[in-house]
Amino acid sequence: MDQYGQNPFAPGMKSSMFVPDQLIAGPLQLITDTVTVTGGDYKRGTVLGMISASGKYTACVKTAADGSEKPCAILVDDVQAATHGDQSGGVYLMGEFNQNRITLDASWTLADMKTALRPLSLFLKDSIQAPVS
Repeated sequence: MDQYGQNPFAPGMKSSMFVPDQLIAGPLQLITDTVTVTGGDYKRGTVLGMISASGKYTACVKTAADGSEKPCAILVDDVQAATHGDQSGGVYLMGEFNQNRITLDASWTLADMKTALRPLSLFLKDSIQAPVS
C-alpha cells in the first residue's frame, strides 16, 4: 500500500488580464527591424531619428543637425540607452500608430510629425475606441 504525506499543492486558480497600450492603431502590416539606440532612456512609442555619422538611432529632435532631426522609426519597446550605454532595440518602420500614445520631442508639433512620417508609411491617427459601458 502506498502512503502519501502532506501535499504542498493547494488547488486554486490565478487570473491575469492583458491591457494593451493602444500604440498600434490600425490593420496596416507592421514592419520592424533591430537597430542600435543611443543617447537616452526611451519609452515604447518614441519617435526616433538616425544619426548620419554613426547609423545609431536617438530621439528625433527637430533642431538637431546630425541627421536625427529626420524622423524615421518608432520604438517598439522601452530601451535604457543612457543607463546601460548603447542598446539594441526594435523599431517600427511601417504601420498605423495612435497619435495619443507616441512620444515626441517638444521641438515637434503633432501636425508636423504626421506630415514628416507619412512618406515613410508611418501613419499617425487618432485611435477610435469603443465607448465604456
